[in-house]
Amino acid sequence: MAEKKKQTVLMQGPIPASFIANSIAKHSSKTNIGAHSIFLGQVRTDVVENKTVLAIEYSAYAEMAEEKFYHIRESAFKKYDLICMHIYHSVGVVKAGEMSLFVFVSSAHRAAAFEACREIVEQIKKEVPVWGKEMFEDETHVWKTNT
Repeated sequence: MAEKKKQTVLMQGPIPASFIANSIAKHSSKTNIGAHSIFLGQVRTDVVENKTVLAIEYSAYAEMAEEKFYHIRESAFKKYDLICMHIYHSVGVVKAGEMSLFVFVSSAHRAAAFEACREIVEQIKKEVPVWGKEMFEDETHVWKTNT
């Protein structure tokens, strides 16, 4: 398969549900697709040392992160029989309940979509230089978000 063009993966702020829905809707015209596998990473309200997480502030070494995302994507296309793939990861502040990672994999058959999606998410967590700093309920600073 020919290499796909590089796409910008890092997205400022949370990934809106409307963006996810629009991404899914755009694929209804691609009738060679028989399966989609989607992973959504959501910020949760963990309790750490008796403090509740209200948000995560994501930062990244952007140039290196984009390159890693590209290689993960290309590797998955070579390994699995995929038709389409989209990856988006937040940078900046993402509040609890909001989405910070969106992986959307499409193929003719479900096995390739399931397996590729899981492997892609694991590779992202292991290899991509994106960091999250937990922000707690007792912190007094104001967050800027896109909500």
